[in-house]
Amino acid sequence: MKSKKKWLASGLSLALAFSLAACSGGDKKESASEGGGSGDEKVELNFWAFGATGYEELVKEYQEQNPNVTIKFKSSETAEHHDALFTALSAGSGAPDIAMLEVDQFDRFKAAQDRFANLYDLGAKDVQDQYLDWKWNAGENEGGDFLFGLPTDIGPKALYYRTDVFEAAGLPTEPAEVEALINSPEAFKEAGLQVKEKTGKPFVDSIEMAYRALLDPSVEQYLNPDGELILDKEGSSVKKAYDYAVELNEAGIVGKFEMWTPEWSNAVNTGEFAAELGAGWLKGWMEGNAPDASGKFKVATLPTEFAANWGGSYIAIPSETENAQAAYDFVEWLVSPENQLKSFQSNGLFPSAPAVYEMEEFASNQDEFFGGQVTSEVFAQAAQDIEGAVFKGEKYFPIHQEILNALKNVQDGADPEKEWKAAVKRAQDLVNR
Repeated sequence: MKSKKKWLASGLSLALAFSLAACSGGDKKESASEGGGSGDEKVELNFWAFGATGYEELVKEYQEQNPNVTIKFKSSETAEHHDALFTALSAGSGAPDIAMLEVDQFDRFKAAQDRFANLYDLGAKDVQDQYLDWKWNAGENEGGDFLFGLPTDIGPKALYYRTDVFEAAGLPTEPAEVEALINSPEAFKEAGLQVKEKTGKPFVDSIEMAYRALLDPSVEQYLNPDGELILDKEGSSVKKAYDYAVELNEAGIVGKFEMWTPEWSNAVNTGEFAAELGAGWLKGWMEGNAPDASGKFKVATLPTEFAANWGGSYIAIPSETENAQAAYDFVEWLVSPENQLKSFQSNGLFPSAPAVYEMEEFASNQDEFFGGQVTSEVFAQAAQDIEGAVFKGEKYFPIHQEILNALKNVQDGADPEKEWKAAVKRAQDLVNR
């Protein structure tokens, strides 16, 4: 496996985490898979998650293996989950023993390091080598001595493309040939121009996806770990991504199908655009929501410049728990390579443990929707092409939306440079509040 660029997130001190480890018996850790670190003592844990993870089935399996442990599992919508958790942590009471954190929300919680247990004090060093470096490192504080959460799923990006549209445009349709042809941002544009000329259809669905092509791989985006705005600095990767999206739009190869809208869903189903730069989790949505597209999509790795992660989670342990070690033992078991394979098979959660990529059940997982292609191999390669994790910061979402608003205005005919300057000003106002 290729080496990964180490990247460290932000954080504060270890004092609370050390005291937690002492209280929870961190130096007496025993593998959960061998009976759990809590001995024969009865333990009750509350586990908050979000989305369709399938973790409730793994909770049942763990309880059967560890009859002294009872886990109350609660799953909510993403926004509701994170807001409730943030409120509980801010109040200092009411937080669960175990909490799932979505990667785009993560930096919001890292600012409250004292509200979490340091998983390094509970045994996490023992399993660090089981996970992709960039995924693991993004779960640390800036100093690299505090681990907020163990890695769960990831969202490596790939090129989803309509074989019928590619064929009509005179482009190759086999993944290896597509990867060889579309091997740079320039080649991506050229393929788009050919699709537009031959079929009259846009190449990508929306200006947001055109923007994210170069934005998502950038380790430095809107903010630095000190909360300072950096998108307007010389050589800004955000401006480069913005200009690339404008360039593709001016070439006439960008559609107006905004993701998750009914219009977008219909366009995916009927083939109104040629390609999507999507993460591994999009595969599951397509299989369940675009029946007319079955057998008409394939997946290829993206140009190196586009290699990025979009989505994924961690599982953390709030510091107010009275059962930190028992909670950790369960989490370590839950995200082990063997159980990441189960989560992938049941709910499409793409593994962050590379050992899974070598497992027969993973490597031979043919997708009927994608014409029998083993798409898991493509996403596994994409995951290993990612160079580093992105720092986002607490105000990532509102700033991101301001840039998207500017690009949508550009698509409606506004001047790109005027829109950029106005978006930067709005972003500065957000940071200064």
